[in-house]
Amino acid sequence: MFADFLKRLIQPEPAQLPDTDARLALCALLVRLARTDGHYAASEIEWIDAIIEARYGLSVEQAHELRRHAEVLENEAPDTVRFTRAIKDAVPYEDRLSVIEALWQIALADGARDAEEDAMLRMVSNLLGVSDTDSARARQRVSPRP
Repeated sequence: MFADFLKRLIQPEPAQLPDTDARLALCALLVRLARTDGHYAASEIEWIDAIIEARYGLSVEQAHELRRHAEVLENEAPDTVRFTRAIKDAVPYEDRLSVIEALWQIALADGARDAEEDAMLRMVSNLLGVSDTDSARARQRVSPRP
């Protein structure tokens, strides 16, 4: 289903992604992070949907549809290293930074820091070209305040 999209994304020099493709690719990263611990919880799905709705101004139905497509893409996508490097080359830095914020929201959705999710976020941040400092600031911006 997404073979042509993935083929374009992992070319040696991918072109900047159209908005709809960038949304899909970046949402697939949210799904990949949520699935990292082997438990894709309903609460994580709800958070992904809420993030998608708010980030892209979508209706509930549109957000569900985008997430469902992102779940399929995440299953079909190559390893995280190639996938994120391709996104780095095709998506502007500001958009990548806001994705890190969204990823932290998913990682912190259950109120606990998970070692697998932390490791995945460190790797994804690095592969997306987002510095550790910017990633930490992104986490602080989305962390619930006591």
